[in-house]
Amino acid sequence: MSILNSKVNPHSEQFGQNQQAMQSLVDDLRTRVAKIKQGGGEQAQQKHLARGKLLVRQRIECLLDEGSPFLEIGQFAAWDMYGEDVPAAGVVAGIGRVHDHECMIVANDATVKGGSYYPLTVKKHLRAQTIAEQNHLPCIYLVDSGGANLPLQDEVFPDREHFGRIFFNQASMSAKGIPQIAVVMGSCTAGGAYIPAMADESIIVKEQGTIFLAGPPLVKAATGEVVSAEDLGGADVHCRTSGVADHFAENDEHALSLARNAVNRLNRKKTLQTDVVESVLPKYDPREIYGAVPPDLKTPYDVREVIARTVDASDFDEFKALYGTSLVCGFARIWGFPVGIVANNGILFSESSQKGAHFIELCAQRKIPLLFLQNVTGFMVGQKYESEGIAKHGAKMVTAVACAQVPKITVITGGSFGAGNYGMCGRAYDPRFLFMWPNARISVMGGEQAAGVMAQIKKDNFERKGEHWAESDVDAFKQPIIETYEKQGHPYYASARLWDDGVIDPAQTRDVVGLSISAALNAPIPDTRFGVFRM
Repeated sequence: MSILNSKVNPHSEQFGQNQQAMQSLVDDLRTRVAKIKQGGGEQAQQKHLARGKLLVRQRIECLLDEGSPFLEIGQFAAWDMYGEDVPAAGVVAGIGRVHDHECMIVANDATVKGGSYYPLTVKKHLRAQTIAEQNHLPCIYLVDSGGANLPLQDEVFPDREHFGRIFFNQASMSAKGIPQIAVVMGSCTAGGAYIPAMADESIIVKEQGTIFLAGPPLVKAATGEVVSAEDLGGADVHCRTSGVADHFAENDEHALSLARNAVNRLNRKKTLQTDVVESVLPKYDPREIYGAVPPDLKTPYDVREVIARTVDASDFDEFKALYGTSLVCGFARIWGFPVGIVANNGILFSESSQKGAHFIELCAQRKIPLLFLQNVTGFMVGQKYESEGIAKHGAKMVTAVACAQVPKITVITGGSFGAGNYGMCGRAYDPRFLFMWPNARISVMGGEQAAGVMAQIKKDNFERKGEHWAESDVDAFKQPIIETYEKQGHPYYASARLWDDGVIDPAQTRDVVGLSISAALNAPIPDTRFGVFRM
């Protein structure tokens, strides 16, 4: 065993300052999450309950096994995006256990704009389906939606990754043997009617659920026919006459019980390819991460302090410990699952890039999931490093990350800047899950660096003209650029646009990663074939 020994003093003044700064960010995160969980607000929720319906999170709780964790994704979707509140983009999505099967739940929140699909609602629904497809998770759709948001139809309907892709994904997953189950608990209109129609099994609630391609107003406008919603597409019609639905439910609770029965009949068994052992808690309290991580991204710290508070027994078998020391690589376990960790401990040099590529190759060959702890300003620049081949050595690491077929999970614990984002498995490199800490920042470069580059270009233009640019004007030019980068690099800004799968409490990193690995291991791990490494 290689137990990490922490050098952090929990009683030091610096630890206390760090802890206070992170606690403030976590408190803010919790406040915002609590607001998101209120959905459309008290009035909308009471109106919903008065109809005899459960709230969206009550439905999920009723569906899942008692005590099941729920790994929510895209919680901040659409945060501060549309000039109005659209909490969680009007759809709650995440992974929970139903009869001990890990399932992807996608549940419309009808208290948020009637559950209508904004552009980010579509993007979030598709992201949930991507996670389900990559990890072979059965999908359960709890449908209660008025369909596409008509004023924003040009951003919802016509393109490849728009509304129609939801149904394409359902068909594709069903063809791969990934179960699709729909529970219609409210409106299911127009294109949305294909969710239950294309499901393997569909359930509909009496006098609540409706399925139709065109609702009563459109039917009247198109044909002159006057018909009620229940007579046009209610539970009785679709269970007795049309056959669109398979199971008739008396109420929400009954419908969710039927959905649980459907999952119980799937005849599926999770087969693990990895060596899983009994989990052991870390030697150090995960909450001490607050004090171990400085609030200023420019202040260096030893990432092993985070690893020691994340992995089982704080046991970390480091790889190439004396070489390429700005990247820490090694083997560990999280909740009993084997994992290879790639963690930044400074800027990426040629040596650390080669070390990272080598380690990723090992994990791919041994079919060990990878965890990237990303806190990187990028790859080293300058004449010396360019002549030493930093571009080709960095490319080795990027190639290894791109090609590795093992489950990859990324947590951005600090900065995520420039090509360092690529080498450390940013969103473009298809990590199965990607989460951010509330202190993290993500952008093509830091705001001060961007402002400096743009100011230098402008200054060079002045000098070519033989003109002088006053220092006070330089500062005035830089400040709005720095502010823009700070706003756009913030984790809430990123998460609102689904550049990640959620902003998490650093103390919960171990649990979130453990749930992510467990979900990922529902899918078989294929062999990896790497592209050409430029030597």
